[in-house]
Amino acid sequence: METISFDKLLLKTAFCCMAADGNIDKREIALIKTMCANSPLFTNFNFEEEINILVTKLNSRGKEFISYYFDLLKNTSLTEQEELTLIDFAVKIIHADGVDEYSEIKFFKIIRHNLKITDEKIIASYPEIESWLEQDIITESYLDTITNQYLNLAELPQFELISFIDKNS
Repeated sequence: METISFDKLLLKTAFCCMAADGNIDKREIALIKTMCANSPLFTNFNFEEEINILVTKLNSRGKEFISYYFDLLKNTSLTEQEELTLIDFAVKIIHADGVDEYSEIKFFKIIRHNLKITDEKIIASYPEIESWLEQDIITESYLDTITNQYLNLAELPQFELISFIDKNS
């Protein structure tokens, strides 16, 4: 398993949350770009290049790419603040297009299960997602089940590379 820097993990998290519903919305792309630009974690960072690397990997590896992300998240040691930052990126991207699809919520549940932070601390920062945390009883076998369900049912189309030629959108 590779070691990943926190900024790359954040970008991968935001990207996977964006793609979780099988659609990449321009509002989601714009928000990820803004969040990266406003974060001190992303220095000397070419957003278009980095996001297109992820698009290419998702297009070529599909569900294996998503599965690898979950393994990476599970095996990365994060501080509580890093976990809150990761949750912040995920929640904002899921909300960005104005529609919280069940596939995105299920995806978030898998992310959440791989973090050590308590539900109480998440709810203190994001009270609007309390229902995302309390609906299911999570066990290892249940997590495997919902992960496999997500991966088996997810429709991951071939996404177009992201371009910022139109600077006004």
